[in-house]
Order: sequence, then C-alpha cells, then structure tokens
Amino acid sequence: MLRRLDLRGHEGDLSGLLPRPVVDGEGPLEAVRAIVADVRERGDAALLELGERFDGVRPTSLSIVADDLAAALDRVEPTVRAALEAAAENVRLHHEGQVVEPHEWSRGGLTVSSRAVPVERAGCYVPGGRAAYPSTVLMTAVPARVAGVDEVVVCVPPGGDGRVPDVTLAAAAIAGVDELHPIGGAQAIAALAFGTGSVRPVDVVVGPGNVYVALAKREVAGRLGVPSAFAGPSEVVVIADASAPVAFAAVDVVVQAEHGPDGLAWLVTWDEEVADAVEAEIVALAEASPRRADIEATLTVAGHTVLVDGPAQALAVADLIAPEHLQLMVEGAEEVAARVRHAGAVFCGPWSPASLGDYVAGPSHVLPTAGTARFSGALTVADFTKDLHVVTAGSDAIADLGPHVVALAGAEGLDAHAESIRRRLSALEEATDA
Repeated sequence: MLRRLDLRGHEGDLSGLLPRPVVDGEGPLEAVRAIVADVRERGDAALLELGERFDGVRPTSLSIVADDLAAALDRVEPTVRAALEAAAENVRLHHEGQVVEPHEWSRGGLTVSSRAVPVERAGCYVPGGRAAYPSTVLMTAVPARVAGVDEVVVCVPPGGDGRVPDVTLAAAAIAGVDELHPIGGAQAIAALAFGTGSVRPVDVVVGPGNVYVALAKREVAGRLGVPSAFAGPSEVVVIADASAPVAFAAVDVVVQAEHGPDGLAWLVTWDEEVADAVEAEIVALAEASPRRADIEATLTVAGHTVLVDGPAQALAVADLIAPEHLQLMVEGAEEVAARVRHAGAVFCGPWSPASLGDYVAGPSHVLPTAGTARFSGALTVADFTKDLHVVTAGSDAIADLGPHVVALAGAEGLDAHAESIRRRLSALEEATDA
C-alpha cells in the first residue's frame, strides 16, 4: 500500500527525489474564486445554494443560537463532556503561557510602550462532512478567548441531516463561542470575510480544512487577517528504527491518513526489516478500518516508505517535507528532536503519538501543511492579536535624536520628514536663547 522510495547511498540534494501532493492546481483555485465572488455578491442566497450543492443539504437556518449550544452540552455522553472539558483546560493552560505582557522602555526623554491588542471578532473554521471535529472547535476558539477576542464565531458544515452534531455544539459551548453557523467550505470563508445577512464579517479567520478552504483563506487574505500557514489536508512523517513497536508505528501512519484524500503519510527508516513489518501491519489496519476508503485514498496517492542511510538522512527528508506532524520513534528521540528545523509539531518516543496532540496535549492542533512549516508554525494567541506601540517623546529626546532623523530623512529624500524635526530643533534653540 505504501510505495517504496530508496534513498540509500544517495548524496547531495534530495529535494528533487521527494514527491509531494499538488494542493493548488488551477482547477481548485478557479472554483474557489468563483465561490468567493458568488458569496460576496449574493450573500445568504449563495450560501444556501452552495451548501446544497456541496454538502447535499440546505439548512433551515444559517445561525445556531447560544441556547442550542448549551442544550447540546446536556445531551452528550458524560464521558465525552468530561473529555471535552479536560481538553479545553489543557488548551487554555498552554495558551495562557503565550500571552505577551505590555512592555515599556525609556531613555533620554523617549518612552516607548507596546501591548498586544486582541481583534474584535475572530472566525474559526471547523471541518465536517467526513467526521465531526469538536476538537478543532477547542483548538481555535479557546486560544481566541485566551487572547481576549470580544466575539468568537464558528463556521462548520452541517451533517447529512442538516444538523451540526451535538458533540460539536457542546464543544462550542465549553469554548465560549458566541455565534455558530452551519456553513462549510470556501463559501464559509467568504462569508466570514465579506459578511452576509446572517454572518457578520470578522477580523481574523483561522482553522484547518480541505484544499478549497485553505485556498479560500489565501484569496481573502487582503480583507482580513489569515495566518501564514497553509492549514490543509493532514500530514504525518513517522521516523522509526528497530526500537519502535511495529504496532505503534503502523497505526500512527494510518491515524492521519484516515482524515481522507490529499494528505500525506510517510514512514522513514534505515532498517528494511522495520519497513517490511510496518507496511504489513498498515495493510492489516486499513483492511479492518471502518474508514478504509479514506485511508486507502490517502496512502495510494501520498503514502510512502522511504529507506535512508541513517538518522541524519532521515532528518534531511523530514526537513524537506516540513510535515504537519513529525513522529520520532527512535532511540534518543529528544536529542533527535533538537535537530529538527521544519515541522508543525514533533512527537518524541513511542508513547507520544500525534493523536495526543490532536486532542489533549494543549498546543493547538491547527498546524502548517503543504510545506509551510518552513516559515510558519502552530496557531497561537498571537494569531488573534496585533501589536500596538505608543511613542512619547520630550524635548530632550528631540535634541538628542532629532539630528539623526534629519540625516536619515535627507538620505531618503523626504524633506518634510526632516522639516518636522528641524522646526522642533529651532523651537528648542529659540527657547534656550530667550
């Protein structure tokens, strides 16, 4: 089921030898642009028609009120509610550590203060369709709340019955979501960006989704804040040596593959016996899985076993792929992790599966995909805030720093900039002479 790629003995650049899924072809991009334009022009009418076309259902309402969220919380199983509350608590605790305190410094009559100011409204996209993702509600809405966002809005595709699953509504209640709209796909991103009769526009939109959702976020990026990461179809690279339990390594390749097509699931090893054993276990797992079709769709297109010379080459492969999830099932995993440059999140050792991070570890599971871990990271509190600085200067600062401004403004040919300082310097000289 996994295709073999043997890099042993290869020296030099590996980038041309590593296949990657295509995520932004002209077909998806043209479709996204048409959807965004339609929603921008026709609002709710477009949302209802597009929902019926893509989700197979026309919701009776495009908004779900807070009372419905609270009622769903009472309907879910007590064990599920307890799990949601435990996960939310860990997410909150982790992200509280990311809150930036106001900072101020002063010197020579100049005082500069800076503070992180939360946006007023944040939009959180939560996938649906193939499965319910209450965890994504927590992983987006809780950091927004920690950041101090005034209003948190969630968009999620309805199920085949036209309803949002109770477990998703319950997670929204726990996370303190203000508004929830049963809208999915690129049309949800367009609604959050431009607003419709039922959806008021937001300042930032976050959350994972399929390629259409991720491309839609890029299309509206000039309208509102969008994290630089491409949070698209799920990815995992598992690096395993002979110390890795075969059953663990195999299931962790399958875990991300069960999200469905367009993702990536790789096993990297320098031990051919490990490769053989893990591949055989993956086949057995896929055949027995209730999500067999999704697993096979991912593995057939983007499932690979990569044979390498050793740990150094394995890390070179991982850094080139820059996967969403990187699992290190090797001896000395923490030391190996210290050498990783590009990954959304790293999981060390056989007892640290990526599924732990998907639900309860604490950091948001909204992670960069499609190689964007080269320059971006996980969703954080900072994605919901903007830095605001306040500059206060006295005459001493103008006397000390003003000549530097005049010199630099002159070098740039901006005379009015220089004149704004020269006039103040002249006023200081006149005051001194008086």
